[in-house]
Amino acid sequence: MARLSLNKSSLSHQIRQLKTFERFLPSLDLKRRQLIAERAKAHRALEATRGALAEIVTTVAETLPMLANESVDLEGIVRLTGVDLAEENVLGARLPVLAGVRIEVASYAYLGRPHWVDRVVEQLRAALELRVAEQVQKRRAALLDKAVKKITQRVNLFDKVLIPRARENIRRIRIYLSDSERAAVVRAKIAKHKRAAEAGA
Repeated sequence: MARLSLNKSSLSHQIRQLKTFERFLPSLDLKRRQLIAERAKAHRALEATRGALAEIVTTVAETLPMLANESVDLEGIVRLTGVDLAEENVLGARLPVLAGVRIEVASYAYLGRPHWVDRVVEQLRAALELRVAEQVQKRRAALLDKAVKKITQRVNLFDKVLIPRARENIRRIRIYLSDSERAAVVRAKIAKHKRAAEAGA
């Protein structure tokens, strides 16, 4: 760290810096609070998706016990063929957005397979879409966690380091300058008394 100069130009520089820091801190803190709200929203969306996935598993277990029948081949009946992602800028954080999921259903004879296969296909499609959404939401939440951590470090740097340091520097310079002023006044008085004493002698 550079040595602090104890003079008037250094004082005005420190005062300008302090004003700049104090002007930026509220906007940084607002951004931090907004990012925290976005992060909470992202985590809620992720939990909702996980809840919907768990619901599908429960529904399938309760309503489609025939899946245990291994004689009906369902291998590859529903396949994920593509995922379309977009990007969203939220307060400077670039976050993925799920734009679309492409799912392919293998053709099968409606009369050649049991009637419940249609419901299985429906549930598999829904589960695949939710799995992809969960992955994107996990990534989104992780990026928001990182953004909140970074902005919190910046807020703390301003609030706990830069602003207190500038205030302390201003205090030190003012004390030094007032002490120097007082010493100059004392020296001037002593010199005046000496001159008066010499003139009287």
